[in-house]
Amino acid sequence: QVQLVESGGGLVQPGGSLRLSCAVSGFSVSSYVMRWYRQPPGKGRELVAQITNYAGSTSYPVSVKGRFTISRDGTKNTVYLQMNSLKPEDTAVYYCNAIRFSTDYWGQGTQVTVSS
Repeated sequence: QVQLVESGGGLVQPGGSLRLSCAVSGFSVSSYVMRWYRQPPGKGRELVAQITNYAGSTSYPVSVKGRFTISRDGTKNTVYLQMNSLKPEDTAVYYCNAIRFSTDYWGQGTQVTVSS
C-alpha cells in the first residue's frame, strides 16, 4: 500500500527554520520524482522543490531558492525539505508529491505557520 506521510510542520518565528519529512511506503523514493508543494490560505498550490529520480538533481523557484533544500534518504525511504530564513509568506500547507510516468501520489499535508 502506498503512503506518503508528512511531518515536521508547526509554528515558527520569522527567520527561523523547520525541517519537513515525507515518509514513504510502497515504493522507493529514489525511483520517483519527488516534489514539495505548498498552498497558502486562499491561494493555489505552488511547487517549491523537486528532486529527480536516480540522479537526484534538485530545482527550486526563485521564491525559495537559497533558503529551501530538498533531499532524500534511501535507507529511511524519506524525503526532506529543510526550510531556513522563513518568512510570513511561507505560511502554507506543505504537501509531498511523487510522480513517475502517469502515477501521481500525494500526502495529506502539514501546516507551516511563520509568525511572530
